[in-house]
Amino acid sequence: MRQEEGIVTAMTHLSFGALSLLMLALVGPVDAQDKRPVQTEDMFDMRSVGAPVVSPDGAWIAYTVSRTSLEDERSYTRIYMSPAEGGEAIGLTVEGKSAGSPGWSPDGRYFTFTASRDEGENQVWALDRRGGEGFPLTDVEQGISGYRWSPDGTRLLLTIRDAEEKDEDKKENAPREPWVIDRLQFKRDNLGYLTGDRRTHLYVFELGSRELRQLTTGDWDESLGVWSPDGTLIAFASNRTDEPDGNENSDIWIIASDLEEPTASPRRVTANEGSDRSPAWSPDGRSLAYTSGIRPDLIWYATTHLAVISTDGGEPHLLTTDLDRNVSQPRFSDDGDWIWFRLEDSGENHVARIRPNGEDLERPISGPLSAGVFDWAGETFAVSVSYLDQPGEIYRVTGAEHGSGELSRVTGHNDDFLSKVLVAETRNIQFYSADGTEVEGFVTFPPDFVEGQRYPTLLRIHGGPVSQFNHGFQFESQLFASNGYVVVRTNPRGSSGYGQDFSAALWADWGNPDFQDVMAGVDYTIEQGWSDPDRLGVGGWSYGGILTNYVITQTNRFQGAITGASEVLYIANYGHDHYQRQWEAELGLPWEGDNRENWERISPFNRVEHIETPTLIMGGEQDWNVPILNSEQLYQALRRRGVETQLVVYPDQGHGIRVPTYQVDRYERYLGWYNDHVRGANRPISE
Repeated sequence: MRQEEGIVTAMTHLSFGALSLLMLALVGPVDAQDKRPVQTEDMFDMRSVGAPVVSPDGAWIAYTVSRTSLEDERSYTRIYMSPAEGGEAIGLTVEGKSAGSPGWSPDGRYFTFTASRDEGENQVWALDRRGGEGFPLTDVEQGISGYRWSPDGTRLLLTIRDAEEKDEDKKENAPREPWVIDRLQFKRDNLGYLTGDRRTHLYVFELGSRELRQLTTGDWDESLGVWSPDGTLIAFASNRTDEPDGNENSDIWIIASDLEEPTASPRRVTANEGSDRSPAWSPDGRSLAYTSGIRPDLIWYATTHLAVISTDGGEPHLLTTDLDRNVSQPRFSDDGDWIWFRLEDSGENHVARIRPNGEDLERPISGPLSAGVFDWAGETFAVSVSYLDQPGEIYRVTGAEHGSGELSRVTGHNDDFLSKVLVAETRNIQFYSADGTEVEGFVTFPPDFVEGQRYPTLLRIHGGPVSQFNHGFQFESQLFASNGYVVVRTNPRGSSGYGQDFSAALWADWGNPDFQDVMAGVDYTIEQGWSDPDRLGVGGWSYGGILTNYVITQTNRFQGAITGASEVLYIANYGHDHYQRQWEAELGLPWEGDNRENWERISPFNRVEHIETPTLIMGGEQDWNVPILNSEQLYQALRRRGVETQLVVYPDQGHGIRVPTYQVDRYERYLGWYNDHVRGANRPISE
């Protein structure tokens, strides 16, 4: 197959798609009694649907659909296009070859995306909507990271990482060069050691002449910028401090798009010491909306706000400080009267809008849902949405311009999955912690749940700690519920959807307020008569594993625990994981003053003698986010003490377990451990 044949024409997919829809129509809906409980392998039938982009005329919505193949041992992302009014989905890129970053040329003639073909580097590809095969627009030796069309459609803005120097005299069987490190931030999970001075810079690609011009240079990285409405300027975010690895002080900068030579001196617009990101131009080109972290001293606990500033600089106008919730994805309305943004509030994710002067906050897309990326063009507003009982799909919004959006589903890529399985009920709950703090959570029940009967119960804890469980569909809870468990998921203090004070309550106090909150969630389900207090399990991944370690060092109420990718002896991580800046901000340099006491005070390892709970310990061999070192130490301590334990290490895996076979293995080990220690082999599901 020729390289350009990796892209399939829309006409070909139109015929196959019509046949598929016809077959589905003939089969008809599946009755509930024909459905079965969720099984581990069902995760490969689910699709992750997102990143909608609307064609300039508003007639079509392009979006990504990702799936994981157990047979191929990898994940794929394919791009589809659906009519905005609903109807047949057309596959724009070929099955089995990943693509991303869908986009449209301003005139709507070309559909574009990023892909690597025939083991080549990532490039921008195009598909002419009038017909023909896809073809690459760019041919950059080291590949591109991202792109955006200029307003007039004659240029592309690209982010490109500096090329790696090649040694032409290197012997065929020569070993790898040693890593020579001089950066403060010297490693990243899934990237390895950060060496040399390769940085990501901005380029402009002229489509007519195919000229590639570099705009920025220097020892900094730039985000993918955004074009001004007239195409003469580009706004972008970059941390250009003397020591970018030592802070989060990114600012918004502006640079001319017609530079003939790269410059290290663009014009700075913002001067906040925190993180300013995601710039968006007003239609008149006189203002920029962006996200701003105004409390850099609170690191990840700080709320991200919406701000507006003149393109000439000056004092910014903060719009959402009273709201005290995290915002993202700002965008001006076409008439400039509103700024739209994504809003995280409690366990929900909304799409909201506010006047540029900070008045009239509205939430056209809100309620018990999790809204993701949104886009609009013409008369079409599209957004990805997930519910507790439905995986994400693309929806069209009507009435959004009036402040009250109504959702109508456009895609149905998870209909096949939902037609085969029993989706367990999930309820949103609120309860009070030991000190009176109100906490929110979710409880998922077995599909055959009977009110009045008590069930074995699993407390599952989210990562972060600054994250949250939300109203989106979660496969893991469905799997546990289908195996007879009540699943409790709480958003304890430290979680991100409840304001800065709620999140920052965890500052240098890990394992205290959040321990109280998650235990209160378990007590609540026991009080409701849902959970069997004698059959309790606990577990989580990342910070979920860390809090699990705190739980089992403070209580023996749980019959089984699973701690994944967790930390336990924090001083061992200093200079070993990739959080040196966060550790230093929160606990201090461990050799200065009394700081070492902070490190030891909150380390679960120093209470390991209290653990009696049988504990399964898991992690990735190459995890540099939360290194396997701590899991090994916890395992060694429990093994030495005679506590039932097992250590499972996944070869070549980082913080996230990506190999599909390992994903299956992890879930099966979860179920096996909980079944043996929590449910009990010879006990009924309910009593």
